[in-house]
Amino acid sequence: MKIARLRLQQEINKSFIVHNEVYPYAPWHHHPEYELVLELRGRGKRFVGDSVDRFEENDLVFTGPYLPHQWLCDEYPPGHPEYQQEKAFVIQFSHDFLGEKFFEIPENASLMRFLLQSVRGYKFYGKTREKIMDILLRMKSGGNVERLYGLFSLFEVFSTSNEYYFLSSAVSVKSFMQKENEAMHKALQYILQNFQHKIQIKDLLEITNMSYASFYSLFKRNYNKAFKDYLLDIRIEYACKLLEDESLNISEIAYNCGFENLSNFNRQFRKIKNITPSQYQKQVIKSWLLYA
Repeated sequence: MKIARLRLQQEINKSFIVHNEVYPYAPWHHHPEYELVLELRGRGKRFVGDSVDRFEENDLVFTGPYLPHQWLCDEYPPGHPEYQQEKAFVIQFSHDFLGEKFFEIPENASLMRFLLQSVRGYKFYGKTREKIMDILLRMKSGGNVERLYGLFSLFEVFSTSNEYYFLSSAVSVKSFMQKENEAMHKALQYILQNFQHKIQIKDLLEITNMSYASFYSLFKRNYNKAFKDYLLDIRIEYACKLLEDESLNISEIAYNCGFENLSNFNRQFRKIKNITPSQYQKQVIKSWLLYA
């Protein structure tokens, strides 16, 4: 349950890492490098800090140093077209790969700000995603020189765009940066990977080896809310993502998010979002039509 520290191998004659990812992906892990991940094919669940979401083709995410993350692909049996196929294109670079002061020069003020805030992780959208994808696909098929200057093109996009949103909460990032919070890291990982099933407080007490009073106090201090409220927020946010898919009905979404019955799902959703799941879905569809 501990956060693994996994690092891709960097070639001796390269200053940064270019990697083609295949199934299966790495477990819940972190590393000191910045990482840009473009999904080429497949789908599944994406965990970044305390964020959980569905991903599919063309999903584009940037993570900062030591932010725990995992891409969990949907299961495919051997022989399936998606099995053992190239899934993602990954770029990694360390903060000092261009020298200790490169990102601190005056011209890089906006880039430095982007990198500092990446400890929460970003997901790109809109024209920015299209620009970055175009650069990455050229880097993927290019040589060393094209890849290096492609990375500089990425830096320009990072510096000038605001078409991205944070993935992980600021509260969780603070927790991950505190080494003494290993028990809370275990608890959060367990919640993220099991929120679709019934989770009881005794499960978390067992994996953290803590008493109820100690766990309740430490969890609330780290995440500014009780475990049950935190779990509910994760389930509702995941439900919001699933409600964007018109192929799923409300009942399916309720059970996929860990709710035992539809009436409880409707009640809890309205409690958090102030509207019903069906009203939320209609709003999402209406917004798509407005911008189509």
